[in-house]
Amino acid sequence: MNKLVYVVIGIAIAIQFIRPDFKNQPVDDKLALNTDPKVMTILKTSCYDCHSSETKYPWYQNVAPVSWIMSNHIVQGRKALDFSNWANIDPKIKLLRLERAKQVVNNDMMPKHDYLMMHENAVLNKVDKQTLEDFFDSQIIELGGIPNELKALDK
Repeated sequence: MNKLVYVVIGIAIAIQFIRPDFKNQPVDDKLALNTDPKVMTILKTSCYDCHSSETKYPWYQNVAPVSWIMSNHIVQGRKALDFSNWANIDPKIKLLRLERAKQVVNNDMMPKHDYLMMHENAVLNKVDKQTLEDFFDSQIIELGGIPNELKALDK
């Protein structure tokens, strides 16, 4: 039993040396999303930690295996939609990502539940969701798309 405890403690210590890269890339304001301050406040509070290069890292970023999970969420989030690189996203891809963003926000899939456990201020209330939906719709229309609600009316 003692050997098992020592092995577990040894592994727990050893994995602390396997660290993901938690450096934010510099943000070029010309490429980053710049929109209505109300929308920006919601996005920065609830979305930017995973969907931008302006991640605010908490103390537990230094604790494996939590750091690995966190790093994966950030990498995947930026790959899905990166507000810091907004101007460089291909319009067709951006259109798809905005439609998906609308779905996941409205279905309470974003922000992720494990993120909300440590960031209570990131919870989106009805007004926040509506503000984001209006923003997503305006961007979809600006890109020449049709918001899903209007597509349903056409049928």
